[in-house]
Amino acid sequence: MDVQHYRHALVNKRSESLGSGGIKPLQASMENNTRQGDMADQASGNNEVHIQLKLKATDAKILQAIDEALRRIEAGTYGICRDCGEPIAEPRLNAIPWTRVCITCKEKQRA
Repeated sequence: MDVQHYRHALVNKRSESLGSGGIKPLQASMENNTRQGDMADQASGNNEVHIQLKLKATDAKILQAIDEALRRIEAGTYGICRDCGEPIAEPRLNAIPWTRVCITCKEKQRA
């Protein structure tokens, strides 16, 4: 397994996530939502702010998972399933390089 390839992918995803917005778009949405309008306009604005807050929370979780994956690379445990200790398949790592578990264990979590 080419760990450097995954390190590069993780660093790129981290940079992409950090550079994709930040607080300013959310502030703009909140400021725009204070405008006068009918109840449908206000509800739409509230919904937009709620969606952006959810996206920010998701981005934060992904950034945390990326940082943890980078630490696992440094520790030499990257690509090993946290639950069963088996290697995580490379197609799964290619799709989600910050994953902590193999597909079998992930499916068990969903059941």
